[in-house]
Amino acid sequence: MTTASNPASESRRAARTARRASGPAFAVGPDVTPDGTTAETVPAIAAGVDTPAGRGRGPSERNRPLWMLIPGGLLMVIVIIVPLLLGIYMSLLDLDQYTLRQWIEAPFIAFANYVEAVTSTNLFHGVWLSVSYSFISTIIAMPIGIAAAVATQNAFKGRAVVRSVFLIPYVLPSFVVATVWRTMFQPGGIVEHGFKFFGADPGLFLNGPNTYWTLIFVQIWASWPFIYLLALAGLQSVDHEVHEASALDGALWWTKLRYVVFPYLKGPVSLAFIIGMLNHINNFTLPFVLFGIPAPHDVELLPVLTYVTSFQSFRFGLSAAMAVVSLILIAIPLFVYLRAVKLDDAETPGGRK
Repeated sequence: MTTASNPASESRRAARTARRASGPAFAVGPDVTPDGTTAETVPAIAAGVDTPAGRGRGPSERNRPLWMLIPGGLLMVIVIIVPLLLGIYMSLLDLDQYTLRQWIEAPFIAFANYVEAVTSTNLFHGVWLSVSYSFISTIIAMPIGIAAAVATQNAFKGRAVVRSVFLIPYVLPSFVVATVWRTMFQPGGIVEHGFKFFGADPGLFLNGPNTYWTLIFVQIWASWPFIYLLALAGLQSVDHEVHEASALDGALWWTKLRYVVFPYLKGPVSLAFIIGMLNHINNFTLPFVLFGIPAPHDVELLPVLTYVTSFQSFRFGLSAAMAVVSLILIAIPLFVYLRAVKLDDAETPGGRK
């Protein structure tokens, strides 16, 4: 006996068959996007990973972060690379006031300028003065900056005013700092009157053997707020729970500083030391304005010596060679710092190996 078919049942059966045949195009759910991409492949496509769903994208869209660096790269080439190459090329020429107009056609003398700089000038004396003055200034300024940061870390009445006063030497231009201190150190100035008030005769500050220590003193006064800022930033990163735990354990203030606070300052203080050294070695404005040209022999730093050779003796090729030596001198501590940062990142869990 044959049973008559129900038209409604046949219609529902046909609709289910059509949905099964159409596949994932109609199976849009929490794990599948309308274009057939699963939830696991969406982050991969966003990160630029070559997935089956992302193979249809064009190469320009995948490489977008690279070509967006072109404007910055061009600016770096124009501002840094081109002048650097020109300076190195000038150091290989016999370039002076007679050949300056046709400096491209100046006689090529290879490394003769470097040999003359080493054998016939005060290059080593200038290098020694620059390195020693930078090292002493930075070493003395570091504990001053750290002490100021520790003193102003906790809240107290008038802390904002004290922090603003601490930043005055840092925000003043080097030209202003040197001019003010030059006026104070002049014969008959306020510094000399201060010494004579206590019955001491300090001698000359801007000429003679005291010039070296005068420069160090002014550099310390102008640079310690920078170390203070970095040390203060490092102190802000100390977890408040660590302070509470040390207080509950009954740690004394020196023990707390040594085992709780100072470990957090290792990175910021190291960075401040390297940047301070680089800045002081290449500092020209402060000694130039403070002592004038020609500078006393005890403060004839490498930047000052390069300036005198270029714009007093008009030996532009020789001064370019000295500038290249100064660049190498600056690159040494910078390379050491970058190497230390790389090693520290490699030793950190999760860091790049």
